[in-house]
Amino acid sequence: MFIAVLAFTGATANPGYAQDAEHGKTIFKACAGCHATDQANRVGPGLVGIIGRKSGTAPGFSYSSAMKQSGIVWDAKTLDGYLESPQKVVPGNKMAYTGLKNPTDRTDLVTYLATLK
Repeated sequence: MFIAVLAFTGATANPGYAQDAEHGKTIFKACAGCHATDQANRVGPGLVGIIGRKSGTAPGFSYSSAMKQSGIVWDAKTLDGYLESPQKVVPGNKMAYTGLKNPTDRTDLVTYLATLK
């Protein structure tokens, strides 16, 4: 499944680009003030196991009603869209982030997030 997620990530976010999880880990440093790479909740929920998880369901995190009711199951495509424009994908969510506009950075970040198991 991991390989399928990576292949899908590239096809969705940046066709023809070979994903780089190490670059994604570097991009994630900007997220680390709010998100952990394990189950720990900070300002945002922990991101371990984000691929395949239903939105608004990380244990112990206080989600917005918008996120809990969105019905999203996070995969490469939904994460890419959300990281590009969180308020467009889930209007009313409480993530104070305007989005990551660079498609290569998003692809690599999603590739890195897929390694968090």
